[in-house]
Amino acid sequence: MVHIKSFTFNAFSENTYVLYDDTRQGVLIDPGCYDRQERETLAAFISGEKLEIKHLLNTHGHVDHVLGNAWAKRTYGVQLRVHPLDEQTLRSVQVYAPMYGMAAYEPTEPDGFLEEGDQVTFGDTTLEVLFVPGHAPGHIAFYHAGQAFCIGGDVLFQGSIGRYDLPGGNQQTLLRSIREKLLPLGDAVTVYPGHGPATTIGREKKYNPFLQS
Repeated sequence: MVHIKSFTFNAFSENTYVLYDDTRQGVLIDPGCYDRQERETLAAFISGEKLEIKHLLNTHGHVDHVLGNAWAKRTYGVQLRVHPLDEQTLRSVQVYAPMYGMAAYEPTEPDGFLEEGDQVTFGDTTLEVLFVPGHAPGHIAFYHAGQAFCIGGDVLFQGSIGRYDLPGGNQQTLLRSIREKLLPLGDAVTVYPGHGPATTIGREKKYNPFLQS
């Protein structure tokens, strides 16, 4: 069984996820932990659960999702993997992070890349990589069919969708990603987004105003 633990970090109220199964192996997705207290909170949970972090993953490279990348790589000895089309998005963070009051941001390079159809494995668990651009050019999501959940990043939110007015964003591309990659997963699938509460595909099909046309 896959266990999902979320933390809300930094000034953008970003959701950081730790996924792990009964083998105690796990992955860290979008570490938004910026200050010492946030990092200590995350580390305390990982050590308290006696977890072995096997992978560090970014759904995309915007500042709020990557603030803890360098710390996580150093602390857990893991490699960072992103989609190749978001490598430049990640690299640009060091330029604009100080403008958001995050001058202490420590940049780091990806160690490998993930693309549509790739799989991420830890313990007895396999996640499927979905390519869902529109919010960011190389945005990906992580889907687990057996437990019907998706770690969706900033693509689909409860009652809304991700921003598409940032560099590399596009509204039609984003809506196409949602309609062609997320909605077909099925109404019962739970989406764990990059901000805000979890939702389901069925709920968003019914109530999300962006999906009604």
